[in-house]
Amino acid sequence: MSANPRPQQPLSSRLALPALAVSLVLLSACSGKEQGAGGPPAGGMPPMPVTAVEMQPTRAETSVEAVAQTEGAREVEVRARVGGILMKRVYEEGASVKAGQTLFQIDREPLDVAVAQAKAQLAEARAKVEQTQREAARLKALLAQQAISQREYDTATSDNSVAQAAVQAAQAALRQAELNLSYANVTAPVSGVTGRAQVSEGTLVASGAGTLLTTIVQVNPIWVRFSVSDTELANASPDGRFNPKAIRGVELVLPDGSTYAQRGRLNFAASQIDPKLGTLQFRGEFPNPDGKLLPGQFVKARLITGEREGVFKVPQAAVMQTDGGPVVMTVGPENKVAPRPVKTGQWSGKEWVILGGLKAGDKVIVDNLIKLRPGATVAPHGPGEGPGAGGKPGAAPAAAPAKG
Repeated sequence: MSANPRPQQPLSSRLALPALAVSLVLLSACSGKEQGAGGPPAGGMPPMPVTAVEMQPTRAETSVEAVAQTEGAREVEVRARVGGILMKRVYEEGASVKAGQTLFQIDREPLDVAVAQAKAQLAEARAKVEQTQREAARLKALLAQQAISQREYDTATSDNSVAQAAVQAAQAALRQAELNLSYANVTAPVSGVTGRAQVSEGTLVASGAGTLLTTIVQVNPIWVRFSVSDTELANASPDGRFNPKAIRGVELVLPDGSTYAQRGRLNFAASQIDPKLGTLQFRGEFPNPDGKLLPGQFVKARLITGEREGVFKVPQAAVMQTDGGPVVMTVGPENKVAPRPVKTGQWSGKEWVILGGLKAGDKVIVDNLIKLRPGATVAPHGPGEGPGAGGKPGAAPAAAPAKG
């Protein structure tokens, strides 16, 4: 059996295929001519636009950071100064209180009785003084008449002196009883934030150090404790020597990475290095009017040790960490990318402080760093300029909307 003959294509289709191929060749040739005239070089990409910042020497504060912990400027234990049954807790736990504000009330009744007894003893002592005074005066007249002996008169005057001393003792006892009565109202010794009550109503409390009632922490101002190694202090000081008098202040870096709004002052610096840890202890004081900082909070303390001149500042994103150390990308001759090793210092806000590796007039690239390669040609422009910077000097005006 013979094979079926292949179906013949229509004449129009066979003529259209060569015509389409010729059209594509002509179109690609025209496109190549257009790119050769005004587009990028054949076989290459156009120079990448990058933002470059021209370096100028400036000054920057030198600092050293350390992990720190906050504490109250005053942390007071409130204890009963007189024994008795705790009748009532007046304050709200965790609330702020003023100095002198009543916190607890202790049973006053036994203390009132003690005051009454002291008053009675004082009255008895005064009556005894009056009696001895009259007796001494009577015996004095009899002594003048030689009706009694000198010894009897001396005994009477001594009894009067003893009675007067008893009055003084009774007055002191009354004063102590009145003080104990005033201690029935346990008041806040300082202003601050109260802790939870350690005892409940109905508890028998002892005076002195026996029973802790609550605590009060003064949070405005608030203190921050931290330690810094002697090596870090020497490196952060402009002249390599730490001088406590040169400290310009203390800054706080909060757990969320933000810097506390108000700079504090250094109110304590240890006089000697800890021989076990090789660190120097510091304490800073910060205003805390809104209570944003709480005692026991872990933060970072930045000790401002001085100021260094002739340094450069670059955005943090411009510094890349490599195996050989920190590097920045600069715009070299013919607008080619040139890596530059640098020596970094501390952060200053959102910028790195560059201590070495750059000179005045260098242009540091601050964006598109992942796409750059050493030796690649770029199109540098200043911050706020270049493509997409609408409203900047030299930018092309926006096209007018088409009329319908």
